[in-house]
Parts: sequence; structure tokens; C-alpha cells
Amino acid sequence: MSQPGHILIIDDEAALRQTLARILQRAGYEVTTAESGEMALSLLSNASFDLVYMDLRMPGMAGLEVLKIIHASQPNLPVVLFTAQPDLHSALEALRLGATDYLLKPLQPQVLIERTRGILSLQEIERHKREIQSHILALQAELKNLEGEEKSQTAATAPVPNVSERFLSRGNLTLDLHIRRITIGERIVSLPPTAFDYLLVLVRHAPNVVDYQTMVTEAQGYKAEAREAQELVKWHVHHIRQAIEPDTQNPTYIINVRGSGYRFVFD
Repeated sequence: MSQPGHILIIDDEAALRQTLARILQRAGYEVTTAESGEMALSLLSNASFDLVYMDLRMPGMAGLEVLKIIHASQPNLPVVLFTAQPDLHSALEALRLGATDYLLKPLQPQVLIERTRGILSLQEIERHKREIQSHILALQAELKNLEGEEKSQTAATAPVPNVSERFLSRGNLTLDLHIRRITIGERIVSLPPTAFDYLLVLVRHAPNVVDYQTMVTEAQGYKAEAREAQELVKWHVHHIRQAIEPDTQNPTYIINVRGSGYRFVFD
């Protein structure tokens, strides 16, 4: 069963809106649709949503303009863009403006559901972390007023099964392929779904060099021209480095092999 979530779909094509809504509703999500950016912003100002799917190219208010407004008013609301292959430059610009991810048309139902689950799971983790932090602060305030009482702390950690099909480890970095979580030592790292897939490709091939086109093909399932592939990979590697590298100016995990691609290095 899928976790609950209220999803907003913004697209001027009625047939596509209805199809996407049916797919997500059958997966257990509450779905609202909007035919324009203007209508979507009105809905966002009057209702709470957990995830937004939006087409980049729409008549009236453009997708990038809508994205800027959403990100300014609700910076924690994930927005995923739909784009056709010729719009990849705009998709990259959208990522720089705060979009969580993008999907290429035509959309595959299973990919749509997997992306939705992954993004909403990350949102739930962040909400849970905030709740835990709030509880910790409340407990600390209460403990200051109690004297002479023994402090007790219980730490119960469920053993992690050593299942090779689930976990992929290189050095102190481990990828959990079931819940799509990254740990570096004791630190948990969050990445957007597509960036996770690019890191997975690099880790699987480590320590060999992976060329740009191979990375795009294995991470996103389509063939790109050499220049286009290089730009896509460059952006996602930048995103991964921001999350996992201690010093992004002097990366130690993901190394650029000029003119060829990237490779993942581990101790």
C-alpha cells in the first residue's frame, strides 16, 4: 500500500491530466488537477499538497514562471516537471530554480508511481525528523525541572539483513536499493530519485570510468547525444557532490575524467 499524499497535476492537455490522475489514484493517492499555471496557483493558495507534477510548456503562464512562484512561497514543496526530449535545457534550468526532479515524455506509469513513492517517502522522513527534534526539545526542557531522577536511554536497533540484492557498498558508502537511502558511515544522505540513479550507476561500475552516454542510458533509460549527455551528467554529479562530498571543490568520491566521464573512488 502506498503512503498517503495529496498530489497536484498541472497540464493543459485534458487527456494526459486524466490519465495521470487515474494512475496515481489507483496507487492510493488523492489527486487534484489544474489546466493552467494560474489555476494551479489558486489551488495552492487554498489547499495543502504534498507533491506537484507540472508540464514545462503550457499556454499562458509558463512552467518555469509557475515554479518560481511555488518555490518562493512553499520552498519545501517538491515539484517534478514533465518535459519532452527537446526541452532538456529548460528542464536543467528548472532544477537550478528549485525543481525536485523531471520526467521525460511519454510518461511510463510504473516510473510515475516509483518517483511518487520515492519523493513522498523523503518528505515523510523529513517531517518525522522535525517531529523528533521537537520532542527532543520538549524532553530537554522537562528534564531540567527534574532532579535526582535516573536518566535512562534505550537504543534498539533492528539488525540489518545482509542481503546482497538490497545493499550495494563501496568503502564507507552504502546504497539501500529497497528504500533508496544512502548512508556514508553513520550519516544518512538524501538525494532526488534521478540523482540517486546516477550515483547507483557510478557505484556499480566503480572504480571504472563511466562515460556520459552510458550514465544517461543506465540512469534514465534513454539514449542522448554526446553533448546533451555531458550536460545532464554534469548537473546530476554536481547535485550528488553537494550531498556526499566533504569538500565539493576537492571531490574525493566522484572524480571527473576529462573528456571521458566520471568514476567513483572508494577506500
